[in-house]
Amino acid sequence: QDQHFPPPLATLQLESVDLQSSRNNREHHTQEMGVKRLTVRRGQLFYLRLSFSRPFQSQSDHITFVAETGPKPSELLGTRATFFLTRVRPGNVWSASDFTIDSNSLHVSLFTPANAVIGHYILKIEISQGQGHSVTYPLGTFILLFNPWSPEDDVYLPSEILLQEYVMQDYGFVYKGHERFITSWPWNYGQFEEDIIDICFEILNKSLHYLKNPAKDCSQRNDVVYVCRVMSAMINSNDDNGVLQGNWSEDYSEGVSPLEWNGSVAILRQWSARGGQPVKYGQCWVFASVMCTVMRCLGVPTRVVSNFRSAHNVDRNLTIDTYYDRNAEMLSTQKRDKIWNFHVWNECWMIRKDLPPGYNGWQVLDPTPQQTSSGLFCCGPASVKAIREGDVHLAYDTPFVYAEVNADEVIWLLRDGQAQEILAHNTSSIGKEISTKMVGSDQHQSITSSYKYPEGSPEERAVFMKASRKMLGPQRASSPFLDLLESGGLRDEPAQLQLHLARTPEWGQDLQLLLRIRRVPDSTHPQGPIGLLVRFCAQALLHGGGPRKPLWRHTVRVNLDFGKETQRPLLLPYSNYRSKLTDEKLIRVSGIAEVEETGRSMLVLKDISLEPPHLSVEVSERAEVGKALRVHVTLTNTLMVALSSCTMVLEGSGLINGQITKDLGTLVAGHTLQIQLDLYPTKAGPRQLQVLISSNEVKEIKGYKDIFVTVAGAP
Repeated sequence: QDQHFPPPLATLQLESVDLQSSRNNREHHTQEMGVKRLTVRRGQLFYLRLSFSRPFQSQSDHITFVAETGPKPSELLGTRATFFLTRVRPGNVWSASDFTIDSNSLHVSLFTPANAVIGHYILKIEISQGQGHSVTYPLGTFILLFNPWSPEDDVYLPSEILLQEYVMQDYGFVYKGHERFITSWPWNYGQFEEDIIDICFEILNKSLHYLKNPAKDCSQRNDVVYVCRVMSAMINSNDDNGVLQGNWSEDYSEGVSPLEWNGSVAILRQWSARGGQPVKYGQCWVFASVMCTVMRCLGVPTRVVSNFRSAHNVDRNLTIDTYYDRNAEMLSTQKRDKIWNFHVWNECWMIRKDLPPGYNGWQVLDPTPQQTSSGLFCCGPASVKAIREGDVHLAYDTPFVYAEVNADEVIWLLRDGQAQEILAHNTSSIGKEISTKMVGSDQHQSITSSYKYPEGSPEERAVFMKASRKMLGPQRASSPFLDLLESGGLRDEPAQLQLHLARTPEWGQDLQLLLRIRRVPDSTHPQGPIGLLVRFCAQALLHGGGPRKPLWRHTVRVNLDFGKETQRPLLLPYSNYRSKLTDEKLIRVSGIAEVEETGRSMLVLKDISLEPPHLSVEVSERAEVGKALRVHVTLTNTLMVALSSCTMVLEGSGLINGQITKDLGTLVAGHTLQIQLDLYPTKAGPRQLQVLISSNEVKEIKGYKDIFVTVAGAP
């Protein structure tokens, strides 16, 4: 009887591929970046459909998948993976499994391990032709990102509400100003604008690590600690062709004032378009906001944090010295130590496998170039938990961040250039109101308690001693300086002085203050009257906490009987500060009271923060994708001078493509400007419109409007 062998099968050829990017991107929370390209997160399945020249035979057809990233892909470095088709998924490794065959189509699930290198990948298949021959077909490209939704990923964040805020939210607020007058600035992160993901990898590819050894650098991009650290160096341009050039001089004629940026997208696009030339100019909140955009885009939960009165302690002695002369003038010093009025950094959420257990969660990363770390201007990741516990020996840069929130401030009185006496030793004046945006709200939330125990509590002092011993070494424990500090903290004063604002300060108005003095018993003058000579000085403060030249002086003489209290009004006229304010709009009024009987001095301080005029933004109807949305912007000039050369810039991811700029001319004092214009929203969901009006007199009048956009044609 004849045996019937089936005819040999025709060779298998690939005819087409469907990367199903629309479905995959939706399931991987990347659809906001668009659906033209496949963008997936590691540690999660995605689906492909391959169409062949004939039905696929799983017994006899052999196909191998190859995924490659970086300049010299290698299995050893983890930048190349080869894997076969299997029925069942084999754990946390590259795999192609759960396949089904439907006539000439093969549906297959691909899995990337949760510790895979992130980046742009090329995907190919090799079809075996027998006798060791095979043919390779390209399947296409995909982008692989960190996956905070995956319990296996180091950036896993087990809360959908927090993921929406710290990964998906593309706008937010930066907190600025002063601990007692915190102002919120809207910011457009825009991490899902179509070109931003490519710019993020462009930044990594311009880093010194990549330029030195591209293959090795790419192989380390599976490690979130490494990626964050490289990014914190690349956002500033101090060592490399980083994104932003810092400028604290208040002369921005060569570029854009840091006050005038509304968001990160324009900055990142300019950097990329000019071939990686640093963008002019940034200050801390600009560096941190751009870092937030980049890290959220790569899939790392990130937030922007402001620390009010932030120490920059160069010599790591945990004290910052400030100097006044007897006329109450705050003196600039040649020292590099300073106290920023506020400083802004980032926190990124991750597991720290490189540290002992217990330091997971939020980590500080600071892209502002303050100090070098391992030779580069970068800072972090430093575990917030380690900072709170004073574990300053743990990587990275923990002592620096510890000092930013915990240093002591010592205020000295100088006479003839010599430090004569300590006016104050403040153990709790640094690291105030550490703030970030509240989840799901436009309000700010204080997170100071994550960084330190309550000021003055036994735990807080114990942690301070523990950190001091580690940072200063035991020899410092017996320095004469410390003895002076100990005694300085204990001296008692014959009077208490306080400066109050008599009414809310308004830019363009005279400032009214009230000096209150109360006579209290002390060891040298327990009874009887005393005479006080109080010298006042007002100075505009720069962002770095340093003073400008005095803009106002005043002297008050007071005789005070025992147990009595008196008050004196003080007037600081608008004409004195009108042209003297810095970007910061902060005036420090200092008073030094000399006790006539003893020659001892006492210090009283008041910081006054002046707000620019208020901008209102309203929309008249419901917002819908593709439909005209009428926006009304109103600004009243509350200053006593005209605002000249006004320009308005509008921005908002999903509402406007790029920016809309309008010249508005001059706005006379007391007058109101009303502008109407139409926007055509491009994306549904919660959006934010940011509005900036800038003039010669005031660089940054900001406003915003939260807008919920419905899908086109929704009922």
